[in-house]
Amino acid sequence: MDVLDDILNTLSLKGALYFRTDFSSPWSVRVPDLDGAARFHLVVQGVCHVAVADGAKLTLRAGDLVLIPAGKSHILAERETGDAPLLETVLAKAGYDGKGVLTIGDCDPAASTQMVCGHFTFRDGADHPLLRTLPPHLLITAADRARHPWLDEILRLLTRRVFEAGPGANIAVTRLSEAAFVEMLRAGAGETPEMASVLAALSDKQIGRSLEVMHARPEHVWTVESLAHEAGMSRSRFAEKFRTLIGMSPLAYLSEWRLQKALSLLDQGGFSVQQAAARSGYQSPAAFSRAFSAKFGAPPAAYRRKRA
Repeated sequence: MDVLDDILNTLSLKGALYFRTDFSSPWSVRVPDLDGAARFHLVVQGVCHVAVADGAKLTLRAGDLVLIPAGKSHILAERETGDAPLLETVLAKAGYDGKGVLTIGDCDPAASTQMVCGHFTFRDGADHPLLRTLPPHLLITAADRARHPWLDEILRLLTRRVFEAGPGANIAVTRLSEAAFVEMLRAGAGETPEMASVLAALSDKQIGRSLEVMHARPEHVWTVESLAHEAGMSRSRFAEKFRTLIGMSPLAYLSEWRLQKALSLLDQGGFSVQQAAARSGYQSPAAFSRAFSAKFGAPPAAYRRKRA
């Protein structure tokens, strides 16, 4: 099993393009908060200054990309600024209906700033140690792309598909952007030690094996001993190494993951609360209901009715 695939599928990663830009001076825009989203901006031509909520000020040039997790507000502008009109105001003034290119000013094709802007969303309630380690922003420069050929190739294909449009362009852009997100994680692994550690755990021969079996069979009655046996390690050494890489104990991780699997099953609509409980590893529907309520603020039956 590819654990990273299972994580992103279970958390319901979805990519979307929200506009392609053609901005001529003067221009600036404040992108508002959007809970549960991670936004990205890829500069194709020109220069874009980005002011991020954590206080960072970035300068993006052609080929550079920034990923801003957690839906935090930020400013895009032709020059450094602490203020800008809201995105909704810019869209209304430009008469943008969500189709084609968002144009500001009398664009000179040779001098305008052109970008591809999109976002990634996850299911409401989605949670995982990997998401929690994402930094406030992730900058990937053209030089970084040269060191990560898979990401570079995907971004080139994404840009071509956005600019050429045509039948099937939307679904192609969606799938390419989702693939790009995975490669952005790999390229940005060195940005925080915690993020690098979690990604290293996925490919670690021992800890990776324990994650594989937990993800493949969350309904199994796993213990630290049985997981250590799968990893080919002593109980104490396994528990220590798992906590060092993932940041939590093996059984705490398993408990959290079972709830994410249950949330996914309930969202699919074809499973009862009892079935979701059993498939995610809960022997008792009552215990499942208590754990689910504590994590998501509502019992599973109420959540299922609301989603339906």
